[in-house]
Amino acid sequence: SVAILIDTSGSTQRDLHYEVGSVRRFIPALLGAGNPDDALALFTFNFRTNLELDYTRNAKRAQQALRFLRGEGGTSLYDTIYPAADTPPGRDGRHVIVAVTDGGDTTSYKRYDDALAAAQRADAVLYPIVVVPIPGETGRNTGGEHALETLAKATGGRIFYPESFTQLDAAFADIISELRTQYLLGFYPK
Repeated sequence: SVAILIDTSGSTQRDLHYEVGSVRRFIPALLGAGNPDDALALFTFNFRTNLELDYTRNAKRAQQALRFLRGEGGTSLYDTIYPAADTPPGRDGRHVIVAVTDGGDTTSYKRYDDALAAAQRADAVLYPIVVVPIPGETGRNTGGEHALETLAKATGGRIFYPESFTQLDAAFADIISELRTQYLLGFYPK
């Protein structure tokens, strides 16, 4: 179960079409490579959280849900991680959250600790993809980026910082590769 979170706040307006384009290419790759029980949900977030599409394998519906996105308002990332961590009953297997964002959280009611606890309770792995709208650290929300890095590590995921739109596609390819590779470690106590 893969929840894809797309930041549609005002700070992403300029590069939103590149982000959406990469998500459009990610969807058929995710649904076409692997388990026939894989499904995805689409969330968008700015100052509010929207469930654009509940868990489905219908790539066409997912593509349609991405058609009219535009950037506006603040960023409620933690408010979005909280419901994205809730997998519907009957969805077995791994739960993954992929968040495409510029890293900042400016309008959430939930706190960092709430988002982390929700993701860990759901045993969800978080993969933030930080699309940096401003080169260099001046004017960027590096605190938000560090928070995402900590969330990723605490849930067993990792963070991506694509510097170009080609690297954005590569980040999605790396996530698919990691989702298709897993191992089980066990031991027998004395």
